Order: sequence, then structure tokens, then C-alpha cells
Amino acid sequence: MDQDILYHLALGSESHDLVEMFGDVKFVCMGGTPKRAEQFAQYMMHEIGHKLPTGTTLVDISQYSYRYAMYKVGPILSVSHGMGIPSVGILLHEIIKLMYHAKVRNPIFFRIGTCGGIGVDGGTVVISEEAVDGLGQPSFDLPILGKVVKRPAKVDKRLMRDLKLLADPNDPYPTISGKTMCTTDFYEGQGRMDGAFCCFNEKEKMAYLEHLRDEGVVNIEMESLAFTALTHHAGIRSAVVCVTLLDRLKGDQINYPKEVLDEWQQRPQKLVSSYIKKFLKKKGRVINENFGNIAVKSPRRFKLVQQESESYD
Repeated sequence: MDQDILYHLALGSESHDLVEMFGDVKFVCMGGTPKRAEQFAQYMMHEIGHKLPTGTTLVDISQYSYRYAMYKVGPILSVSHGMGIPSVGILLHEIIKLMYHAKVRNPIFFRIGTCGGIGVDGGTVVISEEAVDGLGQPSFDLPILGKVVKRPAKVDKRLMRDLKLLADPNDPYPTISGKTMCTTDFYEGQGRMDGAFCCFNEKEKMAYLEHLRDEGVVNIEMESLAFTALTHHAGIRSAVVCVTLLDRLKGDQINYPKEVLDEWQQRPQKLVSSYIKKFLKKKGRVINENFGNIAVKSPRRFKLVQQESESYD
């Protein structure tokens, strides 16, 4: 190709100097919403002591795409992945290519998010041991050229164990690990009875959720299958760390105050932050303040990439 345009990130291999901008990245941290990506970036800036030049502020690098938000704090890239497998899948293709063009070696990817618990209380931090689909299969099945391609949905076991060891025993909430079920639907696909449609009754729902619990499933969300499968396929170490917002065995709707939910959502961030800080300290990594600024290779191509990203559907 003449150049590789990452449409949904508003970046291009010939319009931007991607090595200059992202060459020092070690950690890619993904959350659902643009606001969560910005909040995590602000949090990590404080945690690792990252200083911005006087008169500057954090910038959404992908602001011209209007689809995802991306912030860089030293060796950390904080990105929103949207909701569901299609959204996170598109992002992963372009983030993996971005790492390639930036000549990043051995990055570590995290999905940091929320989920529904199965037999565990709200506020519990769950580290995924394995991702399974709605049929309990540990693979991401993707139709490609009329054929179904199966990709194993595997997490990095050592990374998962390292995260679990970092859980603070003094925390007033548990940190556990187990299977994560990833669905393509929030309502019927997760056994909820409060959607627009419902073809089952309460007894059938409870029997299904209890079956999931018996199979070792401890939480349900909507991105882990594609996230783990695509990172594993690319040879990238990855982990999924989520906080439960309710126990699905006790109901379908979240009834906690906003300030409680906000505090809960910080819990996975705290665990991932502990891992990042320990890694940087162990490796003696020095944050290079010269990386991360927007570096334009070709002003003409830069403008064209912005225009294409704004109009691309």
C-alpha cells in the first residue's frame, strides 16, 4: 500500500511519524467509553508521575475520528473500545497495526471494564482465566470468505497470575479469577428479562445462570472473546480485568448510586496500575517526554487522513 490509513483512529503511516509518536508504548489499556479512557489516562499520569509540558493538556489523539478516544501518558496508551465485539474488533486491528508501524516490541494489552457477576457480589474485581461465548466455547468464531474461522480466546496465564498476586489483601472487596462469558447481546443473550423481548421465564433464566455458575463462569460482558482471541492470534500478552456491577443471580438491573459505581470502576484501574508501576520500576524504564506529541510527516497527507476519517463509514 502507498500508506496504511487507520481510519477509525485518524492516523496514517505516511501522514504521521508513528515511531516518534508511539515508539515508547509498552501498555495498551482499553475501556468502554471515551470518558473512561480519559479518566484512566488522568489517573495514570498521577500514578507514574508523568508531567506534561507547561501550558499543555492531555489531548485525544483520535479526536478527528469521532469513534474512539485515545490518550497517551508516557508508555501507556489509554483507548476507548466502544461496546461489543464488532467495536473492539475494529479497534484491535488498527491498534495492532499501530504497534507494528511504531516498531513497538512486546506490548502488553489490558481490557479494563465492567461486567455482571454470577454468584459474586457487586464491586468484586474479576481477572478472566478464559473467555467463552454464549455456548460455552472458548473460541472466537468469525465468518471469513464464507467460512467460519475459529480463534482460541486465550489470556496470558502468567500475566493473570501476576495480577492476582498484586491484589491487596487489605482491600474491602475480593479479587477473584474465573471464566468470563462474552455475549453479542446485552439483554436476551445474557438471560435478562427486562429487554423489549423475552422468550423465557424466570425459572428458565435462573436454571441457565446457575448452570453457568456450575461451569465456572463468574462474570458476563461483551468484549473479552474478541479481545483475547485477537491479542493471542497476534502473539500479544493480554489480560481482562473487570468489576462486577451486580450479581445476576439476584436480579437484572443495577440499583446502586452513581458514587458507588464510580468507586467500583476505579478498582480494576487500581490493580492494572499496580502492575504497570511494578513493571516500570523493575525494568528501570525512564519515561521519555519527547515521545507522544503529534508528529506530522506530510501536512498534505495529514489533512487527507483527517478528512477520510471524518467521512469514513
